[in-house]
Amino acid sequence: MYTASDLRKGLKIEMDGAPYEVTEFQFVKPGKGQAMYKTKLKNMLTGYTVDKTFRAVDKIGRPNLEEKDMVYSYPDAHGYAFMDTKTYETIHLNEEALGQQRFFLIEDMEVKILFYNDQAIAVTLPNFVEFEITETEPGVRGDTATNVTKPAKIKNGYEINVPLFINQGDTVRIDTRTGQYADRVAKG
Repeated sequence: MYTASDLRKGLKIEMDGAPYEVTEFQFVKPGKGQAMYKTKLKNMLTGYTVDKTFRAVDKIGRPNLEEKDMVYSYPDAHGYAFMDTKTYETIHLNEEALGQQRFFLIEDMEVKILFYNDQAIAVTLPNFVEFEITETEPGVRGDTATNVTKPAKIKNGYEINVPLFINQGDTVRIDTRTGQYADRVAKG
């Protein structure tokens, strides 16, 4: 169990049978009365946020969370297969659980999967992945105007906006947290 004085940004707590992450935290000491801890909490299962005020004497649950290092293996009819690097146990996650991250999976990629009561609830990919552009309009030589982009596709059909100088066949780095173009990978 945590107490209200343990609260801080990033702490994961359990409330009403669900895991929450503290996204904002403020200590309030009024002139009269008890000190209060005002927080903004994000439900780790649904993504919804709630405001909650705790008193100094409140007890707060500690969630049963475990993070495992896993390797992405392959897609199949059940979803996407991940293998535990220690036990070699395989789990499957569906498209809804992965969301946009499914487009950035590369075979044998190391990921971290967060489990709540032995159920996978979040996947953390490496911050950047590299993909070859399979489809885009030809770039114009010398056209390096800033903030002007064009659509481009990678091999799995995911579409990103890239600068005008990117051509089909170029390799680009994509930020997995935002799903956006980061930079071009030098050839060689």
